[in-house]
Amino acid sequence: MVTYADKPWLKHYHKGVPAHVDIPEISIPEMLNRTAAKIPDNNAIYFMGRKMTYKELKDHVDRLATALVDLGIKNEDVVAIHLPNIPQFIITYYATLKAGARVTCISALLTGPEAKFQLNDAGAKAVVTMDGAPLGIINNIKNETKLQHIIVTALMDYLPGKPRRPVEKEGAHQFLNLITDHEPNPPKLKINPKEEVAVLQYTGGTTGTPKGAMLTHYNLVANVNQGIAWFGWNFAFGKDTCIVNLPLFHIYAMTACMNVPIAFGWCMALNPDPRDLPSALSVIKSTKPSFFPGVPTLYIRLLQVKGLEKYYDDLKSIRVCLSGAAPMPPEVMKQFEQVTGGTVLEAYGLTETCPATHISPSKEERKIGSIGPPISDTDCRIVDIETGTKLMPVGEAGELAIKGPQVMKGYWNRPDETRNQLRKEIVGEPGPWLLTGDIAKMDEDGYFYIVDRKKDMIDVSGFKVYPREVDDVLFEHPSIAMAAAVGIPDPRTPGSERVKVFIVVKPGVTEGEETRKSIIEFAKQRLAPYKIPKEIEFRKELPTTLVGKVLKRPLREEEKKKVSK
Repeated sequence: MVTYADKPWLKHYHKGVPAHVDIPEISIPEMLNRTAAKIPDNNAIYFMGRKMTYKELKDHVDRLATALVDLGIKNEDVVAIHLPNIPQFIITYYATLKAGARVTCISALLTGPEAKFQLNDAGAKAVVTMDGAPLGIINNIKNETKLQHIIVTALMDYLPGKPRRPVEKEGAHQFLNLITDHEPNPPKLKINPKEEVAVLQYTGGTTGTPKGAMLTHYNLVANVNQGIAWFGWNFAFGKDTCIVNLPLFHIYAMTACMNVPIAFGWCMALNPDPRDLPSALSVIKSTKPSFFPGVPTLYIRLLQVKGLEKYYDDLKSIRVCLSGAAPMPPEVMKQFEQVTGGTVLEAYGLTETCPATHISPSKEERKIGSIGPPISDTDCRIVDIETGTKLMPVGEAGELAIKGPQVMKGYWNRPDETRNQLRKEIVGEPGPWLLTGDIAKMDEDGYFYIVDRKKDMIDVSGFKVYPREVDDVLFEHPSIAMAAAVGIPDPRTPGSERVKVFIVVKPGVTEGEETRKSIIEFAKQRLAPYKIPKEIEFRKELPTTLVGKVLKRPLREEEKKKVSK
């Protein structure tokens, strides 16, 4: 009988992928230094027609780092990045770390009060933001924060053309002027990569109060090197291009679309607006990327773009698509591979793990529906959902626990939360082990399958319903574009729930009783009686993160409000 300790997944690694990776004890900026020294004239960034070499990128990073120190930013201070996918994001990220400070990334979707919470919780002393509405948000809350400096930039600052000198704004510093006015003379700091926090990456906003995951330089460098070891057989240093459509403020893009490309000497092809798919296709046409990290909703929407056939030849440059954040429908995977000729590999990770922990090995070795085996130097256990202290048999579902060099140091100023999620030992095995909150199972080959989120489980008269199972079944219905199952209170049985599904139909499909009956009948043929939706509500769209992950919490809260009225 196979056990977790046997690490059966190692037998299914692609040829050449090691079980162990030597992780250099360096800072994140040292990765840029090394690449710039090796290939200074290679393109690091493509942005709306402008190309920036690694030599130029490092120069701008060094100048901004010098400017930050000149403004009084010192070791362990926090600089917030409130920017879309533009070169200034990458420059600020690396400059902040080179100055010895910490980064916290603020989502472009946050409201003023939400941004204020994160700025105050992280203790940010400076923020880099965009002119216009984003600057307005920051100006409205700055007096209620610890901010000492606001640095503002604009989209045009890094467009092709002659260098410009923006007019200074009252109460703010111009990003481009700081770089122009400072020599590239950053401080020479000794950083302890295993101890010093590089990024306070906030998580939990979809399930509760956001928490700052403390990611050290070593955590992030480890995950970069794990990723390079996993994909190195299919790519070459300094020879490839990554399309950056995912928002860089999200941990998935931060690693897969920025830190990995910089360490591997790739060109980062930036699309400023992740939801602007024609723009994404234009970037693909111009840069011919080989690596395309995305999420299922992105692939779904791209396939639905009118006139996609005009880009078929350009899409053939894509060799590997990484899909994360949500389960990938098999039909979408099949269609996208037919269009591009590339391979879609499902992956799994969390903010707390920088993020990657599992990735499918290759097209030949993947299992559809599986997130794949744990990546190099990553160990996993499945424990009971109730206490997290009992090991579940192979093949049975429980909570996924993870151990590896990419696991965070803890939650910022949240000792209780840290103790809840990071365990010193599990089932007698020393850690730290991260309890993920995800329900999963492992098969005999060591491939893992995410069953659902622990907090999303629906309790139907004592029967546990995993919403993802309902979603996956309904997605196969020919009329459904998106589906999200949630539990709502059952008025007939206090303490119990019933299944409700929010549906977005495909273009041309009528929202009505006939479609509703068709969906219910479809579910009856494929799901146990207690899993069948008792209510269906049609929506024009579902709430999602900017990455494209469906948010179920707002849907549940809507239902609770209806009951309380």
